[in-house]
Amino acid sequence: MAFRHLAAARLKTFLILCAALLLVHLAIYKMPSFYESFSVGSSTLIADVDAMEAVLGNTVNVLNDSIDDFNVTFSPISEANNTMFLEDIQLLKSTSPRPVCNQTPPHLVGPIRVFLDGPDFSILEKMYNDLTGGGHGMPKDCVARHRVAIIVPFRDREAHLKIFLHNLHSLLHKQQLDYAIFVVEQVANQTFNRGKLMNVGYDIASRMYPWQCFIFHDVDLLPEDDRNLYTCPNQPRHMSVAVDKFDYKLPYSAIFGGISALTRDQVNTINGFSNDFWGWGGEDDDLATRTSSAGLKVSRYPAQIARYKMIKHSVEATNPVNKCRYKIMGQTNNRWKHDGLSSLKYKLVNLELKPLYTRALVDLLEKESKKELRREFPSCF
Repeated sequence: MAFRHLAAARLKTFLILCAALLLVHLAIYKMPSFYESFSVGSSTLIADVDAMEAVLGNTVNVLNDSIDDFNVTFSPISEANNTMFLEDIQLLKSTSPRPVCNQTPPHLVGPIRVFLDGPDFSILEKMYNDLTGGGHGMPKDCVARHRVAIIVPFRDREAHLKIFLHNLHSLLHKQQLDYAIFVVEQVANQTFNRGKLMNVGYDIASRMYPWQCFIFHDVDLLPEDDRNLYTCPNQPRHMSVAVDKFDYKLPYSAIFGGISALTRDQVNTINGFSNDFWGWGGEDDDLATRTSSAGLKVSRYPAQIARYKMIKHSVEATNPVNKCRYKIMGQTNNRWKHDGLSSLKYKLVNLELKPLYTRALVDLLEKESKKELRREFPSCF
């Protein structure tokens, strides 16, 4: 009899614990601010408000941005511009009876399927056949609130690029954006330089169309929620807050890598990315430092919306760890005003307006760049 009473008491205790754990999990699920409202140093993680309200609150109004004075200024790509982008600019400048798109796109559902298959380009072109040359998309029934250039640094990952294009075009079309994807590819036999490729992409895209903001996007990150709006931010926005590789948590509070969104003015204020990080690592932390030094603050969407899946890949021989990154990062506060867009040098080898994206093949002039760096960091280069 005593044994039965003991067993019943233990069962009751077990059930109470299970119920308590269930309530805790429900509370966390319903109120994400429990685990999101923490300080992230110089960054701001939007929390304690409705998730979609937080997203819209981190979006700047650029509807009154004038395009009357915009002209294509990049002569090496004028031949390419004589096709679709010039026609799109004329359409943008024309008086349109179309209404402005809703602030909240009408067909968002929240969590979405992530496509991990990479259909052939011919199949993708049929799927997204409403794009104009260069992978330029815009809504047909309303005027987009934001003109957004997606800048993707790239080399030797064609399978990833197909998966990326499949996911991004599906998302951005639903978000009713005026957008295009610029894939900036480095020539062979050079050390990969992510930051400089971002600057080149910004420079080329800016001369082709009056983009209002720029999203600098790694090719291996795929969004999991369509409420993660690729719009122009009030403050520079770190997009890839919760990545599956890191258990959907920030690896460290000041991180500003993976995907970064900035307006044109913000990019110019921080002088873009550093051009001097050859190999893996450093350029994203340098970006965070120059953002802070320029008096700006990194913002983030709520973690339950800013979720990404990372495509698995092996270490690349052309992207070795940058052993000098800490020495260069240590000088960011002294260097950022003259290392970036203001000092950008490159050679445009080829530019193609493909059906799904604009491809720029560029020579980053590695030898010349490292020769100059050797004077400043003699033990590194």
